Amino acid sequence: MTIQERITQTKTGFSSTFWIANTLELFERFAYYGSKAVLTVYLATKVGLQEEAGFLAGIFNLVLYSLPIVAGVFVDKYGFRKTLIACFAFFCIGYFLIGLAGLEFGQDFVANYVLVVLLLTAIGGSLIKPCIVGTVAKTSKKDAQALGFSIYYTLVNLGGAIGPILALQVRETWGIEYVLIMSSITSFFLIIGTVLFFKEPVESSEPAEVRTFQKVFGDMMLVFGNLRFIIFLLIFSGFWMMFWQIFYSFPFYVTDVLKFERFELLETVDAWSIIILTVPVTALVSKWKPITAMTLGFSIASLSWIIIGVWATVPAAIIGIFFFALGEAIQAPRFYEYVGSLAPKHQVGTFMGFAFLPVAIGSFTAGIIADWLRGSYLNTNPSMMWYTLAGIGILSTILMLIYNKFLVPNQPQS
Repeated sequence: MTIQERITQTKTGFSSTFWIANTLELFERFAYYGSKAVLTVYLATKVGLQEEAGFLAGIFNLVLYSLPIVAGVFVDKYGFRKTLIACFAFFCIGYFLIGLAGLEFGQDFVANYVLVVLLLTAIGGSLIKPCIVGTVAKTSKKDAQALGFSIYYTLVNLGGAIGPILALQVRETWGIEYVLIMSSITSFFLIIGTVLFFKEPVESSEPAEVRTFQKVFGDMMLVFGNLRFIIFLLIFSGFWMMFWQIFYSFPFYVTDVLKFERFELLETVDAWSIIILTVPVTALVSKWKPITAMTLGFSIASLSWIIIGVWATVPAAIIGIFFFALGEAIQAPRFYEYVGSLAPKHQVGTFMGFAFLPVAIGSFTAGIIADWLRGSYLNTNPSMMWYTLAGIGILSTILMLIYNKFLVPNQPQS
């Protein structure tokens, strides 16, 4: 497709609701990634939950990434617009209550309920995924859907790159707790934006399967009953155990060891790198077998932590996160292709719906690992934090290769 054809497709391939939904998503990502950039530091240093900060952040993302399939039932029952309003309302209340725990007048009666308000906020977060992704699908013409999802994912990464920078400005101006308050205020304006501008997507003429709790439960039993598939998801969660350390362990290392107070800037290196690398890297490895691309990407991501461990400098930290992003860009697009090849015939859609489980499992486990790494090594031998992560990645890579050789279904990987 030529550049002119792509420009024409951008102009004619989407309804106005598509652009409104993506604009809402962009600002929601500012709020989400801004709060995520400071969450563990905030819980540990401001709320006083030093030993539990990683665990709590892990619980938050476990719920956020494990409920979207169930949340899809609410989208089918109540529609995109009402569910989106509910999502932003959860965010507005949840972010405010989390921030309240760090305010002097709120600490006495809120700090003990941080877990509850984190769960409340995560439930809201689980609602947005089926809302926005579903809207993108329904408001894009058939020949423009690939471009539509490309725009969506670009905006998600843009939110991941800019959100922490905005959080830095708020933290330095007013205090770290106000990052959460600003996320709450942003969510409030997103409610208003949804009410005023978002229109329910027009239903397609093609009948779509309506999700019910009974159907979701049946799909879960089907997927969890496939032990071979679950083993692969568990192995692959090793990648996300490493990824989430960018937000769980890395900020403490940057401030305490590298003495660089503006840790949010270094957290954005991964997102900016992904934005730059994804298109050329995907084209470069497009003809590779999925397992080859995944193995190389996994290996590069694993070894990137050694760079951070060997050289305790800010430039080394930036280079290390860049190489992690390179590994992520190589393996991520092929992961879904590989998952599709593992699914039994005629059940690909069902199994693909559960491909996010490694994110949820990895996030939860990463929180526990982060608390242990910080408690054991941050003040004594910080390099061991990153060597341990590299070890987790290398072990997961080896297990993935063993899985592919001995347990993968007997069908070509192309």
